[in-house]
Amino acid sequence: MITLVDSSLRDGMHSVGHSFTPEQVAAVAAGLDRAGVDALEVSHGDGVGGSSIQYGRAAFSDDALIEAAAGAVSRARIAALLLPGIGTLRRLRRAQALGASIARVATHCTEADIAEQHIAWAAEHEMQAIGFLMMSHMIGPAELAAQARLMESYGATVVYIVDSAGALVPRTAAERVSALREALRPETAVGFHAHNNLGCGVGNALAAADAGASWLDGSLRGLGAGAGNAQLEVLAAALERSGLETAVELFPLMDVAEEVVAPLMARPQIIDRTALSIGYAGVYSSFLLHAERAAAKFGVEPRAVLMELGRRRIVGGQEDMIIDAAAELAER
Repeated sequence: MITLVDSSLRDGMHSVGHSFTPEQVAAVAAGLDRAGVDALEVSHGDGVGGSSIQYGRAAFSDDALIEAAAGAVSRARIAALLLPGIGTLRRLRRAQALGASIARVATHCTEADIAEQHIAWAAEHEMQAIGFLMMSHMIGPAELAAQARLMESYGATVVYIVDSAGALVPRTAAERVSALREALRPETAVGFHAHNNLGCGVGNALAAADAGASWLDGSLRGLGAGAGNAQLEVLAAALERSGLETAVELFPLMDVAEEVVAPLMARPQIIDRTALSIGYAGVYSSFLLHAERAAAKFGVEPRAVLMELGRRRIVGGQEDMIIDAAAELAER
C-alpha cells in the first residue's frame, strides 16, 4: 500500500506568494479528505515560521491555516513541515495543538544531525516523526543512506528523499531509494518527494515506488515551487495502472484538482526555460520567483542567475545570495 501525501497547501504556497486564505485551505483540505488522501501538509512554503522578508511574507499565519485544514477533514491527517533554524519547537507544539499529527522535519541532505531535537520531540509527544533530506541529488546514495540512518536513530518512522531541485531522473531516484531501503530497518518507511523541473516528477515517483518507497508526495495540478511537484491526480492514476494500491478515489481527486485548486493558481505549472534551468543547474525549486525578481531588478537573464547559483552550490536558506549573484552578473 502506498501512502499518498498532498503538498498543495505547503509547497504550493511558493507558487501563490504564500497567499492562501483559511477558507481556501479548508476547501482544498475537504476535497482531499473526500478523495481519500492519507495526509496533507499545511504551512508556509518554507515550513512553520517561514513567513519573513527572507522567505516571503504569508498573508495568513500558519496557525490559522493549520486550524482551517484540521477543521475541514474527518480522516486525513495534517502534517506540518519544520526546518530547524526557521521553525522552532514552540511552533511545532502549537501546530500539534491545532490538529497536526505528523511532523516533517527537513534538513539539507548533509545536515541530518541538526534535526535530532525536533524529530525526537515529535516522537516523544505522539506525533509521527518524518525526516526530510532535501536537495538529495547533491550527494550519492551511500552518503544519503548514512544521513537517513541518523534521522531513523532520532525517532523518524519515515525518511524521505527530497528532490528539491527536480534534478533527479528515474535511475538516480531509484538508486537513492534502494540505498535507503537497504540501510534502514524494515519497519522504517522510505518516502519520495518529487519536483518536475526535468519533466520526471511522476516517473521518478513511480521508479521510487518500484525501488521500495511506500510514501509518495504530490500536489494537485502539480502546484508547487519551480515547475511544480509530481501532479498528485496523475500520480494516483499511474500508480493504479502500475498495480500499486492507494487509499485514493481517483475521480474525486481529479475533481478537487480541477474545480478547487485550478482556479486558485496564479499561473499554470509549466516547464519553461527558467523552470528547466532549475533542474538542470540543480538549484532549489523555490528559488524560481526569487531569481526572476532579482534578474529583473539587475537587468540579467534568470537562467544566468540560476546557473550561477548552481555553480556556487547555493541551497535553501541562502536566498540572499540570489540577489548577490544577480548583482555580480550585472557588473560583469
